[in-house]
Amino acid sequence: MLYFSGCSGGVAGLRVAKDIAENNPGSRVLLATSETTIIGYKPPSVKRPYDLVGVVLFGDGAGAMIIGSEPTRSESPLFELHTAIQNFLPDTEKVIDGRLTEEGISFKLDRELPEIIVDNVKGFCDKLLGQFGLDDKIDIDYNDLFWAVHPGGPAILNRIEKKFDLWPEKLIASRRALADYGNASSNTIVYVLEYVIEESLKRKNEGKDGGPDLGLILAFGSGVTFEGILTRNLTV
Repeated sequence: MLYFSGCSGGVAGLRVAKDIAENNPGSRVLLATSETTIIGYKPPSVKRPYDLVGVVLFGDGAGAMIIGSEPTRSESPLFELHTAIQNFLPDTEKVIDGRLTEEGISFKLDRELPEIIVDNVKGFCDKLLGQFGLDDKIDIDYNDLFWAVHPGGPAILNRIEKKFDLWPEKLIASRRALADYGNASSNTIVYVLEYVIEESLKRKNEGKDGGPDLGLILAFGSGVTFEGILTRNLTV
């Protein structure tokens, strides 16, 4: 069980499930996520204007994935999880703050959170790609990858898009998940990956290329903690 991991919990779960599956050949690991952010709801108050942000942004939900190694002939894997890493940013423990009070759980996000993420995300992605034999000495075109980013909010997605000079369609799965479900914390990456598959199959059905097979799964959670997985989309 992983809890109090916030928005990075889904990708953290994938990382742990990957380790379990690879060290137990033939096993299949069920990763289940469930969030009830509604317990943080409080009636609007002029004394707590930030509560309105949480009500609008966050949502409830659940999701599940099965992770294994050495697939059999009867199985059709959707993604290959190549490398997973985690990084904690020092001195950021108060940037995402959650407290249990008599009124319920109170969440507060520092206004600098999107900027903190974007200031550190390229170094993190470069490190992740370095595990695949790519590094900052090579001119990496990040538009050659597919992107499955946890949509913490529009500001985070907009800044990442600008930071990497991404084409608008690169974050379409993340934006769709945010529009349909809100930020459902650890669940949201499940929805994003589902939309990545859907977009790939849609292109193939239209007679187009299914898109890049190599991509990044990213999430940013309490800490601030970065979780990332270098992966292949096996449906393209």
